[in-house]
Amino acid sequence: MASFTQVGADRADSTPVSLLGSASPARSGSTSSRARRRAGTVAPVPYDFRRPIQLSREHSRILQLGFDGFARQSTTVFTSSLRTVCQVSLASIEQRSYAEYVDSLDASTYLTMFSADPMPGLGVLEIPLVATMACVDHMLGGPGHTDQPERPLTEIESGVIGGLIERLLGEMRYSLAAIVPLEPAVRGIEYSPQFAQVAGAADVMVVCTFDLRIDERQNQLTVCLPFSGLLPHLTSAAAPAPASERERLKRAEAAQQLQTRFQSVPLDVAVRFRATHLAPDALTTLEPGAVLRLNHPSSAPLDVTVDDVTFAHATAGAQGQRLAALIVGTRKENR
Repeated sequence: MASFTQVGADRADSTPVSLLGSASPARSGSTSSRARRRAGTVAPVPYDFRRPIQLSREHSRILQLGFDGFARQSTTVFTSSLRTVCQVSLASIEQRSYAEYVDSLDASTYLTMFSADPMPGLGVLEIPLVATMACVDHMLGGPGHTDQPERPLTEIESGVIGGLIERLLGEMRYSLAAIVPLEPAVRGIEYSPQFAQVAGAADVMVVCTFDLRIDERQNQLTVCLPFSGLLPHLTSAAAPAPASERERLKRAEAAQQLQTRFQSVPLDVAVRFRATHLAPDALTTLEPGAVLRLNHPSSAPLDVTVDDVTFAHATAGAQGQRLAALIVGTRKENR
């Protein structure tokens, strides 16, 4: 009791001290800290069950490494072509439907469609029309004013910006070489995203957004690639490679042993007539001596099946004291 008396004596006021209340400040402090941590967490994001997330964190990391390199190389391309200070940096990598990507673009933009061999389908390199006109102005010796006309490019302007686009696609091929050996080639130019027939509205795309700074003006550049064509290459790039030649030989030997074992696995094979469909009342009236008419023609061979899959045909016979089936045709021969 002396210790509690001392606690009360040290207080400046005469507020009584409770034996149980001595732990309440620590408990309330812990509660407030947990509340602050919960308040600082990221807000929940709605999940759309109609479009499951397929771009894993590992695949996003692989794409980030590749497109970070593309951003660095694009900075060099813009700076050397425009002869002014430019900066390109990766902002985000997202999975979107093609309709969502088109809706996120301006009504008028400079959209380059390119083939992405060996991936099927087309890719998109999009630069806002204002930024495109500023690039043309710089490359033709102008100051690159912010007040640029929003109109389709003339033939001369298209030739000037076309060289810049070709260089950017070349840098994309170099930067993504570790993921997929791209051979991009320009297939068309479109100014209205609604008219760009690149993919179906519900097709899943990988959209990479870049911050493009020309002098002090901020713009956004986007690259859109088909997810279905990119996924096999991402899976191969993410797969761990064998550490040594010895490990590769062990894997090859294990695969060969597995293949050999599969050839010796026993299967239940059935030789039977073709199925006959009967009504329930026909089954209930069956009795010894009843004749059941089958749908199997008398001249047709029997079916040789495994798990209800027919892979050969045979005729009935005998070998010694056992029934036998003589194979008269296989599925491969009937193709």
